[in-house]
Amino acid sequence: MAKKNDWVRIHRHVLEPEERTGKLPDDTKRVPLEMWVKGRLENECASIGDEVTVVTCVGRREHGQLIEVDPCYDLNYGAFVPEILTMEESLRRALFGGDEA
Repeated sequence: MAKKNDWVRIHRHVLEPEERTGKLPDDTKRVPLEMWVKGRLENECASIGDEVTVVTCVGRREHGQLIEVDPCYDLNYGAFVPEILTMEESLRRALFGGDEA
């Protein structure tokens, strides 16, 4: 449950597929143009999935479906790749002359 002035993330479709321009690649034309925005909740209270209004940090007002309260950055650079570890070990030996470097 989110309350007024909580930092939240919302989502909405800006354009449905049939509203998009014809000058797009076919795979792009088939999907809606989507928007995710973070801001301070204007509604008194809301639950995940509710339609809400937020004010962004630059003062813009946006509306959409509440999807997250107190969103944080969740960076992911992909799964572990064993070949990269092997490359690192080889480079360390080549550059610094041994495994202990």
